[in-house]
Amino acid sequence: MAARRPPRRVLVTRALLALVMSALVVAMPGAQAPRTAATAAARAGDQPVKLVLLVAVDQFRADYLTRFGAPRAGLRTLVTRGAVFTNAYLEHGHTVTAVGHSTMLTGATPSVSGIIANSWYERSTKGNVESVTDATVRIVGGEGSAPGVSPRRLLVTTLGDQLKLASPAAPGSSEAPRVIGISIKDRSAILPSGHAADAAYFVRNGKFVTSSYYRDALPAWVEAVNAKDLIGSQAGKRWEFEGGVHEYPAEPGSRLTTDVLTGPVGNELVLAMAAGALEHERLGQRGVTDVLTVSFSANDSVGHKYGPESPEVRDMTAQVDRQIQRLFDEIEKRVGLANVLVAFTADHGALPLPEAITALRIPGGRFKAQLVQDAVEAALDARFGQATWVESMSLPQIYLNHALLAEKKIEPVLARRVAAEAAATVPHVARTYTRDAIVNGQMEGDHISELVVRAYHRERSGDLFVVLEPNWTTATTGTSHGTPYGYDAHIPLIIMGPGVKPGTYPRNVALNDLAPTLATVLGVEPPNGSQGHAIADAIRGGARAVLPLPAKKPAAHAGTP
Repeated sequence: MAARRPPRRVLVTRALLALVMSALVVAMPGAQAPRTAATAAARAGDQPVKLVLLVAVDQFRADYLTRFGAPRAGLRTLVTRGAVFTNAYLEHGHTVTAVGHSTMLTGATPSVSGIIANSWYERSTKGNVESVTDATVRIVGGEGSAPGVSPRRLLVTTLGDQLKLASPAAPGSSEAPRVIGISIKDRSAILPSGHAADAAYFVRNGKFVTSSYYRDALPAWVEAVNAKDLIGSQAGKRWEFEGGVHEYPAEPGSRLTTDVLTGPVGNELVLAMAAGALEHERLGQRGVTDVLTVSFSANDSVGHKYGPESPEVRDMTAQVDRQIQRLFDEIEKRVGLANVLVAFTADHGALPLPEAITALRIPGGRFKAQLVQDAVEAALDARFGQATWVESMSLPQIYLNHALLAEKKIEPVLARRVAAEAAATVPHVARTYTRDAIVNGQMEGDHISELVVRAYHRERSGDLFVVLEPNWTTATTGTSHGTPYGYDAHIPLIIMGPGVKPGTYPRNVALNDLAPTLATVLGVEPPNGSQGHAIADAIRGGARAVLPLPAKKPAAHAGTP
């Protein structure tokens, strides 16, 4: 694969606010500071980065920055003080939550990271696995027998992992960097924070929990957040917004929990946890660079159900704008926002409601995925005899029955070709790629094909990769995402803080570029699977990670060889 892809799309300049504010330079206190690299950085004129903050909003399309009016709170802070990349895109052909979150701080696409979807078929166990499934660990703080989760299926390092590797401090010591991930969704908390994270907190049955991969008990401050019972306090209340209202159930229970987590109060839980982590873990306040990843998940649920055109999405956008500013206010109070390297982005966008598309006479609609499987089965039946040829299918992936092919002595390459030709005949299937074409580089050299190659992992992906025509979705209601097209792949990307040149940058960049850019600002090695490039024109010198210096060795005695 070429080191750098050709330009991907015609540049679409967004009318974003771009008032440039000069960065504040705050030196570490000298007399009280521990003996760390911060003191050396200060003498050299570098501003120490005390905290790296990733703020992700699930299913936040790039146009949401301005679609509903000018940003007023946290988003305004970002666009006026940060480097705003108006043409940032995902570089993988399957645009879903796990893949987006795994890319943010690794810079790796699924072909390298191994995170190919939210869940996928695993041939060795003959069942579906989630991106963070791990049967060797358990949920800590929750009830029931939910499967354990961890970052072990992620095959590469994150920025937090690289900070840990760069630190000479012993793991777990007070001088080591702390890395914590927070989200309603497990995958959104775990995948950005990485393997060496100190904790990842997510929600089960309305309470924040973690995994025994990180620790054996919840800290007291997490128990305190749970004890506030923010979900139960919403019983009988309502979500009011311009154009409508949604009533919450009057009694606590699973329905109330679902309704609250899939609305603006769901993000309030995440905000409460982030504030708790800043206070009790003293992130950014210990003379070392820490990492906090915060993913606001509730926007995704609202977007799926009501679509980008809805008043619900408009209100969620306004509310998350204010919630981000409240997070910034908490950071200002405890760390100083000028000392924090902030990245704001999203894991994917979303398709407009198919009904909204067709009302404008634009091609699109709802697609029955079963039509593809039926066509593949029929073609293989006709060629090789009747059998169950498809072992598993969840578009875009189709897994053929390898044991059956071996039993009937059918060459897999031939079976895949027959299956692909059949799938391609189904109306509204745009492209069908075989494993052989992807792995052997027998692809068209266009942009969509490049995205499919980056989305495909040799060990985990299927025999076929199917791409539908633009504006077609397998969702039976509401809307969805997952395609390589602009409405799913165009995301917001803003970085702000020490070492960053504020302004508006209209040239094309990729989400893969975020991790190496942050690593360059911090002066640490980029994550080991990074396929992006540091965005050099948005970086200025004078910022570095704060890491403890190695202890001095005793001077050798005279005559010591």
